[in-house]
Amino acid sequence: MFVLGIAGLNIEIINKYNYVKDMCRDYIVDDNNNIDFSVEVSEADIVKEQSTARIACSEEYCESICIYRSISGKLINYNAFLLHGACIEYHGNVYVFLAKSGIGKSTHIRLWKKVYGDDVHIINGDKPIIRKAKDGFYVYGTPWCGKEGWNINTSAPLKAFCFIERGADNIINKMPASTVMKRLANQIIMPKEMNEVIPYLDMMDNLIRETDCYLLQCNMEEEAAKVACKCICQR
Repeated sequence: MFVLGIAGLNIEIINKYNYVKDMCRDYIVDDNNNIDFSVEVSEADIVKEQSTARIACSEEYCESICIYRSISGKLINYNAFLLHGACIEYHGNVYVFLAKSGIGKSTHIRLWKKVYGDDVHIINGDKPIIRKAKDGFYVYGTPWCGKEGWNINTSAPLKAFCFIERGADNIINKMPASTVMKRLANQIIMPKEMNEVIPYLDMMDNLIRETDCYLLQCNMEEEAAKVACKCICQR
């Protein structure tokens, strides 16, 4: 058992295997008296995850996936949610890049690092948490971060979403709010309980109204990062 500190929450993790504790080592806190909620997954959950995985996975790894899925299901109670996307912090703000699998989110943020160097910090490469605060939405690093292992235990205000598509040229346009939810729905996990759906959708509506959203059609050259930055970071 250990206490995980992410997104301003203290989460008690009752684990069976050491893999997840080792993975979360940079996020472990010593506060056992202020637990927001606890997570424990059953052996049956682990076996089910293992049987449905696209590639062969150990029980230890599958437990870590089940734990994060369980955490994500409780986040709505804290005005937060898990997002499938890669996020960077640049000059104090966070920019989240979203795309279908294989399109090149990781490649694109590598270009940002190559062009802008130490001004760019990769908060999370795959599954950050976004939480609403009184002054807006914040993005939090988590140890569930994709195969590259990009994550930082930090947070910063969300500035913009950027949906990526492949293209021969580098073109970016701001998206009408009415078109964003359809794309965003592919990158989030909707609650299963009906009493949670309406608060979740309300939060998504606030998120879209408060956050600039862009569609970037780009290649894999450095110019793609420059075009994106010039548009989304100068407003």
